[in-house]
Amino acid sequence: MKSLSIPIAIALAFPIILPAPARAQEAAADVPAKSTDAPVKSLGIMTVTGGQPTSLPTNIPTTMEGTTKEQIEATINATDSEDAVKYFPSLIVRKRYIGDYNHAVLSSRASGTGNSARSAVYADGILLSNYLGNGATYAPRWGLVTPEEIERVDVMYGPFSAAYPGNSVGAVIDYTTRMPTKFEGHAKATVVVQPFKLYNTNETYTAKQASTSLGDRSGDWSWWVNINRTDSHGQPLGYLTKTISTTAPAGTVVTGAVADQNKSLTPILILGTTTEYKTVQDHGKIKLAYDISPTLRAAYTLGIWDNKSENRPKTYLRDAAGNPVYSGDVTINGAKYNVANTDFSSSNEKISHVMHGLSVKSHSQGIWDWEVAGSLYDYSKDQLRAPTVALPAAASGGAGTITDQNGTGWNTISLKGIWRPQGMQGAHIVDFGFQQDNYKLRILKSNIAGNWMTDVAGSLDTDVGGKASLRGVYGQDTWAFAPKWKTVLGARIENWTTFGGYTKSSTSSLDYNRRTENYISPKGALAYQATEGSVIKVSTGRAVRMPTVQEMYGSTKAPFTTFNDPNLKAEKSWTSELSLENDLGNGLMRTTLFYEAVRDSIYSQTTGTVTRITNVGKIVTPGAELSYQGNDALIKGLDLSSSLTYSNSRIKENEGFVTTAGDTIGKFQPRVPLWRATALASYRFTEKLTSSLGWRYKGAQYTTLNNSDPNGYTYQGDSPYKVVDLRVRYQMSKNATAAFGIDNLTNYQYWAFHPYPQRSYSAELKFDL
Repeated sequence: MKSLSIPIAIALAFPIILPAPARAQEAAADVPAKSTDAPVKSLGIMTVTGGQPTSLPTNIPTTMEGTTKEQIEATINATDSEDAVKYFPSLIVRKRYIGDYNHAVLSSRASGTGNSARSAVYADGILLSNYLGNGATYAPRWGLVTPEEIERVDVMYGPFSAAYPGNSVGAVIDYTTRMPTKFEGHAKATVVVQPFKLYNTNETYTAKQASTSLGDRSGDWSWWVNINRTDSHGQPLGYLTKTISTTAPAGTVVTGAVADQNKSLTPILILGTTTEYKTVQDHGKIKLAYDISPTLRAAYTLGIWDNKSENRPKTYLRDAAGNPVYSGDVTINGAKYNVANTDFSSSNEKISHVMHGLSVKSHSQGIWDWEVAGSLYDYSKDQLRAPTVALPAAASGGAGTITDQNGTGWNTISLKGIWRPQGMQGAHIVDFGFQQDNYKLRILKSNIAGNWMTDVAGSLDTDVGGKASLRGVYGQDTWAFAPKWKTVLGARIENWTTFGGYTKSSTSSLDYNRRTENYISPKGALAYQATEGSVIKVSTGRAVRMPTVQEMYGSTKAPFTTFNDPNLKAEKSWTSELSLENDLGNGLMRTTLFYEAVRDSIYSQTTGTVTRITNVGKIVTPGAELSYQGNDALIKGLDLSSSLTYSNSRIKENEGFVTTAGDTIGKFQPRVPLWRATALASYRFTEKLTSSLGWRYKGAQYTTLNNSDPNGYTYQGDSPYKVVDLRVRYQMSKNATAAFGIDNLTNYQYWAFHPYPQRSYSAELKFDL
């Protein structure tokens, strides 16, 4: 893996903006929702300086970053909620196209995009992370938040709060969405156009998005409604590849195949595209709040996300008459290749997911405050249909399969308290609580003998599923024991149970034993105000990431070649960081050293022809992170910020292997680059005209445990990238705003298993009442 050739000084000199230090400096544990007081000029703890407060614990002296609605609108071409974090230090979201609903996985300092269960995403305290499984298809449910709803976004790095389970080991992201104080209305329309050229594909793809929101407050009641539709046609994501054949020619002579090399530099032929989504997504959100008293609020959220998508492959192969060829024996360059019926396979997917959230919370700022909250996420409908017959016959019907996840989902309940004891030496804030998360997974795959697009399920193909429950109690004490010192000590005790696991196929049936395990995760942090403008912070914490239901039961057993493991060990991590923050007057500079050591990391390992979900003995990640944020930097009207991350993540112990024993020892952890950097600059030409220029960099990385894939610039590879984004926003009138943007301005062609979007042009029109 090559290191970053651009010096650190250049990365910091080309800063990134989230235009101002939206995060902060010091505050009490809970900032009142209506507070407009300026923060105390004291570093070390996060402050929310406008709008609604984050639900993150603002009294822990550890690394936090944040941005606001105004900053997102001014600087980011945001079509999906995950776009709001694209310039945060160390964070990468593997978003492949607009509306990417099943592969937009979050990566953090020491966790790659294959480890979705090692980060936590919330919206107004409601869990959006999908801990039913781990990996690309279990990405956070970003679609339950639209960019227009966002009031602010905050992130806490590392597992340093006892209030969160071990999945917080990488980062905790919290979206705070709109809740109005008076009548307001918004409408927005966006069009994105992407000319795309790769191999024998030369097409233009478009996405259209429309959103409207209304909200009001009357007396003790307030309400908010948001409706959004996204109609997106993404670029090709998958390709049919064949290694070079030496078999004697047979079958139809065809042309159109494209020569390339795979990620291991083996020569291959690209025969066509296999994945290209057209998706229509509808989002609806209703939020209600009632102030029972001046210090007690009840709130309810209903979110509905509906998705209809079609995947249609396209063959590059043509016979002598110019007709497309989708299956059978073919001859290419004098050698025989076989194209199976399902090599070019279509699919139709219909999804309806429903989210509920209910809470009652006090915010008296007195001796006691408390909260009772619950949430439910339900796969009310989740069906994927695919043919088993070849195109072109499959375009009008034929045999196939249907995969149904109806009934899958999770629910959570939490009881939280804050105690601010009076009359004790020093200022104490004690957080404590109980949480329970329940998960249920069922994936039923059935055969369809008639028409795969319309017929009901027939005979059983496979049926896998199981349940898990995680219960935790926690407590942590924030103690300002001296004028310049603050410490946080806490612990989380967890009980994890998994049960009801089973795997069935047409030839076998297995049931798995119940498992119950207990863990303790201590946490600690310390902050020292070294000078009026600088603070030193140190944090450490243990996190235990439990195996997901999918990792234990979600694949199949013999006679198949992919094996899950019902006896997987939990991941045990110790993470520490040391930070120095300096207030530069109109900006904030942070330098952080971090170290993470993980025992029993859960990974998919392939040995020969068998792939297993198994534990990797030990992975360590020492690293450093630099971050700068500033307003009116250099000249008035110019907001800058930047970040640079170094993560040297290596496998130290592993009993498994890919090709030969020991071939993973000392290798880089998959999908964790050695270097990452971001930069964003925003300039206010006038009160009405603002522009921003952003830059995102990721270094080389590997996708295999033995690092045997040096070629990132190909299908299934993971390449470095240097991406430039542009946005111009103009306030046409008091109520109307127009914006134009270009993502990937230089048209850099890069990959994360799938090809990322090429240069994309966006036009946006927004009205606010």
